[in-house]
Amino acid sequence: MQLDNYYSSQQWQKIQNFAANKPSPFLVVDLDRVEYKYQELQQSFPMANIFYAVKANPSTEIIQRLDKLDSSFDIASIYELDRVLACGISPDRISFGNTIKKAADVKYAYDKGIRLFVTDAQADLEQIAQHAPNSRVFVRVLVESGTTSDWPLSRKFGCDTQMAIDLMVKAEQLGLQPYGVSFHVGSQQNDVTVWRTALNTVKDVFDTLEHQHGIQLELINAGGGFPARYLADIDSIQDYANRIQCYIDECFDRKVTLFLEPGRSLVGDAGVLVSEIVLIANKSEQDEKRWIYTDVGVFNGLIETLGEMIKYPIYTPKMHNDAPKSNVVLAGPTCDSTDIMYEKIAYPLPQDLVMGDRLYWLSTGAYTTSYASVEFNGYPPLKTFYLE
Repeated sequence: MQLDNYYSSQQWQKIQNFAANKPSPFLVVDLDRVEYKYQELQQSFPMANIFYAVKANPSTEIIQRLDKLDSSFDIASIYELDRVLACGISPDRISFGNTIKKAADVKYAYDKGIRLFVTDAQADLEQIAQHAPNSRVFVRVLVESGTTSDWPLSRKFGCDTQMAIDLMVKAEQLGLQPYGVSFHVGSQQNDVTVWRTALNTVKDVFDTLEHQHGIQLELINAGGGFPARYLADIDSIQDYANRIQCYIDECFDRKVTLFLEPGRSLVGDAGVLVSEIVLIANKSEQDEKRWIYTDVGVFNGLIETLGEMIKYPIYTPKMHNDAPKSNVVLAGPTCDSTDIMYEKIAYPLPQDLVMGDRLYWLSTGAYTTSYASVEFNGYPPLKTFYLE
């Protein structure tokens, strides 16, 4: 693993200097890197409205930095809503993007000024109509993310094409504004052609509503799914943008509003999780594979390693080209047998590692602190520091 594939020497020195004397584990997030990723996405998709998916990392520091860049925000709960509003964000820059919400939450959001809601079920649509009258609604359709997404989002969210059409017709009958269609191709999506399949589904909903029901939708919400830089090679965001724009042009011969809801791709690469090796052990005298236990694990920041799905790059200062390496099992500190990050996937680390050495988990700015447990085995929430 080459460190310079992830950070410039200046960026890495900035992180190293800050982390030098702090007790681990903790996460360091470089806000300049977040800003760079936002501007990169904005330049690649100049026609899109960007709604940062707050769930990826709900820190006020990130929200405030993105606010300065005129980002909008996608929230999944009234708690995220309160966080975003407390940062001074106008409610017209916020979308309630979770299809699963209580009637009381709809009313709360509406009373706070939110007028943009997603839905995928009639019962939810009816409570939006009751508690958020005349709001704009968009419907989420089911999209299969296949095997090319590292963190699939199929089945739980969205509805089929016919139900999506029926819901938008019902929305108009209930006094709501049928606004558009959303989808999500799966988090860390490595195959841009999945967007083509999704957009064809969206086109079916648009065309049927317009030609059979006289309802002209305006919005395509293409969700997130753009990848962060983990172990596998990924295409550039400009490559994604070029292809997705071609797919939109193929499907639609009129102007449509495009929303994007990136999370991982904006903040993932900005984070480095600093950990310490607590124990190195073998399971028998004959077992040559080392088990390396660190002070960070599945339950205090690395839950996306469940099933070994997200494969974080790991760096140690002892990792130079001529250093002898061997594959290891990486596990966390808790008394839970599922607290194993990598056992099946080969992770070659230097053979001269010792207890007390540090491991740096790269590209960990997304879904680490926000997923961490509060007090499992007594461990406190993962500390996070934000570098200006």
